Amino acid sequence: MPPSRLKTSVPITKCIFLQVAKMNECTNHTVKEFNLLAFYTSAAGQIALFIGVSLMYMMTVIGNVIIITLVCLVTQLHTPMYFFLCNLSSADIAYVSVTLPKLLSITATGDHMISFPGCITQLYFFLLCGQAEMFILTCMACDRYVAICKPLQYAMIMRRRVRLTMAATSWIIGIVNSVWHSMIAATLSFCSSNEIDHFFCDLKTLSMLSASDSTYRDILTTVQSVFIGCLPFSLIVVSYVYIISTILKIKSSRGRHKAFSSCTSHITTVILFYGPIIFLNMKPETDNSRQDDKLLSIIYVAVVPMLNPLVYSLRNKDVLDATEKVKLYLKNI
Repeated sequence: MPPSRLKTSVPITKCIFLQVAKMNECTNHTVKEFNLLAFYTSAAGQIALFIGVSLMYMMTVIGNVIIITLVCLVTQLHTPMYFFLCNLSSADIAYVSVTLPKLLSITATGDHMISFPGCITQLYFFLLCGQAEMFILTCMACDRYVAICKPLQYAMIMRRRVRLTMAATSWIIGIVNSVWHSMIAATLSFCSSNEIDHFFCDLKTLSMLSASDSTYRDILTTVQSVFIGCLPFSLIVVSYVYIISTILKIKSSRGRHKAFSSCTSHITTVILFYGPIIFLNMKPETDNSRQDDKLLSIIYVAVVPMLNPLVYSLRNKDVLDATEKVKLYLKNI
C-alpha cells in the first residue's frame, strides 16, 4: 500500500473506532433522573397556572366521582351506556392523577426533577388510561349503534357478559400496549441531555431526546398507532354513519330528536377527546411547536376529563333525575 494511502486510512480507522466507542459508552449510559421543563412563565404566570390546574384537577376528580357514585347507587342508571360511562370516569380520574399532581408540584416548589423509574411509571399509566379511554369510547359508540339500529335486540346483544368482556378488553389492550411501550422506553439511552421539554413524560418527547437508533422503533410505533389510534376512531365513525342513517329514516321529528339526543353526549366527548389529538399529530413542526404541543396537551390531559362529567350531566335527564333521587335520600337520612 502506498504511504500516502496508509496515512489517510489510519485517521479514518481511528475516527471510526472513536465513534463506535462513543456509541458503546452511550448505550451503557442511563440517566438517573429527568428535568421536566414544563411551562416558561413569569412568577405571576406560575401562580395563575397553579390555581388553574388545581381547579381543573379538583373539578375532574369530584365530577367523575359523582358520576361513578350515581351509577353505582341509582338502579335507573344500571344500563350498558352508564356502565361504560363509569369506566370512562375511572379512566379520567387516573388520567389526570398521573400527570397533573407533578405539574402542580413543579409550579409550587420549583423542583422539576423526576426519577427515571418515576418517568417510566408515569409514561405507563398515562398510555394505559389514554388507550383504554379510546376503546371505551368505541364501546359506547357500539352501544349507541345497537340501541338505535337494533332496538329490539338491544337487551340480548348488550347483556351483562358482553359489556363486561368489552370493558375488560379495553383495559387489557391498554395494559399490554402500555407495558410494551414502557419496556422500550426503559431501554433507551440518553446521553446528550436529560431535559424533557414537556410537563410530563411523553413517549414522543422521550424518543426525540434519546440517543438510541429509532428506525425500527419508529416503524413499529407507527404500525401500532394505526391499530390503537385509527381503528377505534374508524369504528366510531362507521357506527355513527349507520346511526345517522337510521335516525333519518324515522318518520316523526320527535322520534328523530329523541334518538339523536341519546347520542349527543357521546359525540361531544369523542370530539373533545380526538380533536386536540388529531390536531397535535397533524400540525406542522415550527419553532414554537414544543410550546404549542404543551398547550394542546393541557386540553386533552386536563380540560377534556374535566368537561366529560358536565357533558353527561347538564343535558342528560337520567343523570339529573338520579341526582335528585340521591338528594332526596340524603335529606331523609
